[in-house]
Amino acid sequence: MLSFENDYSEGAHSRILKRLVSTDLQQVTGYGNDPFCEEARIRIRQAIGVPDADIYFLSGGTQTNQVVIDTMLKPYEGVIAAETGHVSVHEAGAIEYSGHKVLTVPMHNGGKVNPMEVKNLIEDFYQDGNHEHMVFPGMLYISQPTEYGALYTRRELEALSLICRKYKIPLYLDGARLGYALASHENNVTLSDIARLTDVFYIGGTKVGALCGEALVFTKHNTPPHFVTQIKQHGALIAKGRLLGIQFAELFRDNLYYKLGQNAIETAEMLKMVLHEKKYSFYFESPTNQQFVIIDNRKMEALRQKVVFSYMQKYDDTHSVIRFCTSWATKPEQVFRLAELL
Repeated sequence: MLSFENDYSEGAHSRILKRLVSTDLQQVTGYGNDPFCEEARIRIRQAIGVPDADIYFLSGGTQTNQVVIDTMLKPYEGVIAAETGHVSVHEAGAIEYSGHKVLTVPMHNGGKVNPMEVKNLIEDFYQDGNHEHMVFPGMLYISQPTEYGALYTRRELEALSLICRKYKIPLYLDGARLGYALASHENNVTLSDIARLTDVFYIGGTKVGALCGEALVFTKHNTPPHFVTQIKQHGALIAKGRLLGIQFAELFRDNLYYKLGQNAIETAEMLKMVLHEKKYSFYFESPTNQQFVIIDNRKMEALRQKVVFSYMQKYDDTHSVIRFCTSWATKPEQVFRLAELL
């Protein structure tokens, strides 16, 4: 089967595997206190331009989102997110499970939140005479790119950051696919911009060339107290922290992280060209590595016999929205083969 299902179907980049093997028998301390994790922290701090950033390594995106939101919010607060945001839809209620409500706002332009709608939600809350009986808006969650592969511009991030500063709530950026956002031809946001404009964000490894792992970054001296203890309470602290440290140390050596992102974008651009040539209609034409097209249901079922893709949603009674996804490891030959099948 030809697979364009997601960007984590493959294992890990060969450089990561090679370093994992070459360091395998070295005995180091656990829980992220090893020299490999420290090497990774140094490299990431250099990449984001924040020498004193606090950096922690967690095993996956859902764990990271839940830990960040739960530890940074007070018990009576919720997190604002787009109605299509990952924490709103595809995390099985992990945020609500931790005791915090997801406060949704409409999505625009491929899944982005509108700064004025965020502002209005907060102001409407405090103007409500019964707000003491309601869930307080305590954080804004966004992702770069969004669930539909859209990108926030620097100006949009600045506007959201300004609102969060005004109302004294943290801006949290989910970077599960951040490597693909940074590599996009339409991107004008740098890692330094993200470090400056957000209060906390993470750099995704699971979907961008690592076996697993996310690098969580606090940039404003705002790490929750006893954070390692709280990570462990959430079941998200792994004993062999070296597994994550080695991977991120390698990803941020010689710009490997950026190069892996570029491969996904280059093959996604090829894929977009194929889809246009085949006269497919786009539900959303993403500038990143995910492409969303509208397909006749009968054609979808026929294609499913030879290609793995992701079903997204019903479009109408006879059509559906599906996703084709390229990755750090996608080869041009795979796109050519898909073109033949389409």
